[in-house]
Amino acid sequence: MSINLEQFSKYSKPGPRYTSYPTALEFNEEFKYEDYINFLKEGKEKLSLYVHLPFCRSACYFCGCNVVFTSKHSKMSRYIEYLKKEIDILATTIDTNREIVQFHFGGGTPTYYSANELDFIMTHLKSKFPNWSKDAEISVEIDPRFFNKEHMEIFKKHGFNRVSFGVQDFDERVQEAVHRIQGFKQTKDAVDLAREYGVESINIDLIYGLPYQSLESFKKTLEKIKELNPNRVAVFNYAHVPWLKKTMRKFDETTLPSPGEKLKIFKYTIDFFTNNGYKMIGMDHFAKPDDELFGAISKGELHRNFQGYTTKGGANLIGIGLTSIGEGKRYYAQNTKDMKVYEEKIDKGLLPFERGVVLDDDDFIRKAVIMELMANFSIDIKRVEKELGIDFKEYFEKDLEKLKEFVDEGLVKIDDKKIEVSETGALLIRNIAMAFDAYMQKYIGNKKSFSKTV
Repeated sequence: MSINLEQFSKYSKPGPRYTSYPTALEFNEEFKYEDYINFLKEGKEKLSLYVHLPFCRSACYFCGCNVVFTSKHSKMSRYIEYLKKEIDILATTIDTNREIVQFHFGGGTPTYYSANELDFIMTHLKSKFPNWSKDAEISVEIDPRFFNKEHMEIFKKHGFNRVSFGVQDFDERVQEAVHRIQGFKQTKDAVDLAREYGVESINIDLIYGLPYQSLESFKKTLEKIKELNPNRVAVFNYAHVPWLKKTMRKFDETTLPSPGEKLKIFKYTIDFFTNNGYKMIGMDHFAKPDDELFGAISKGELHRNFQGYTTKGGANLIGIGLTSIGEGKRYYAQNTKDMKVYEEKIDKGLLPFERGVVLDDDDFIRKAVIMELMANFSIDIKRVEKELGIDFKEYFEKDLEKLKEFVDEGLVKIDDKKIEVSETGALLIRNIAMAFDAYMQKYIGNKKSFSKTV
């Protein structure tokens, strides 16, 4: 892969960072409960269901997720009771015959629950939503430290075909600093177990930018990942936001790798995986040729939602559980983050919706363009014009001007039919996509709202 480090370094400066959100458009309280219910009732699209299990035994200091730390199983069992009630309420709100094409257990640590408890959730969900596509993507996030054969038996029973293992780094000093001790053998046993039960797609998550990481230490982690031979790998930049996440304050910031060292790690990681048969997918993923994501990006058919990269585009994502986020064609919605409020709303027979946002026509158009650019590193101008009913260059005249600097640097190529990002530009896709974001300007001066783009 041909990457210009000088160009990459020039543009990988502090600034707003895109994760799964398509723009800097913010959730707000103006989007009412009744609005959300109407969207659910009127929806006809296929469904993507996300169930959030927020509990963890202890904190991983790098984590930016919404989690609840507990050792009390009674607290976890109580949550399942309310999760069941929420599913029941949801089933009376929408057409339960809509086809389910994607399901994901996220957390927290989903496998902190017992196999029987996960079985209960899946069985109840399927009793209320029976129409599952025969090629549905059914996935779960797994912490190898909380995973056993009983879990895998339940996952096989319910057709799980993709699992994602959290690793981050195998270096012992790094693991001690981030408060997550997880040996290579423990991880390998977990991966082998999943393969033994016929899981078709195995992903491993890594993070660069953690305390005490260096290029030389991360090289050793990558060699161990090669031995595990996953179908996919996600390599995330550690987002250090201690003003938002208290556990991150436990890090000695002098132990964090310098921007220059992070750049070396990132560049080496890209070369390592591309030289070992993987293709870079989207912003931060790698996939083998036999993985469906590999084929999707080759055809320009890759999509991205709050669950990550997927081939199941166009589905209505519904979030179930504490803090879960949902996404429809014209809205985003989030459940409450407060457990007490979550239970109170469900006891009243309400879904635990807290806030969201409705997309106007301009938001909808910009979302489509930004998401395609971030997923496929290109935009088919003629197809977008046909699907959205716009004259692309007229509609985005001012936005295309913002791309001029990237065009002059050879990072972006624009002609009458296509916008295409170079290999170096693909690493800066967040920066490039911001040109189409009508909301971003008001945030640029607020450095503490975001992490670094790279």
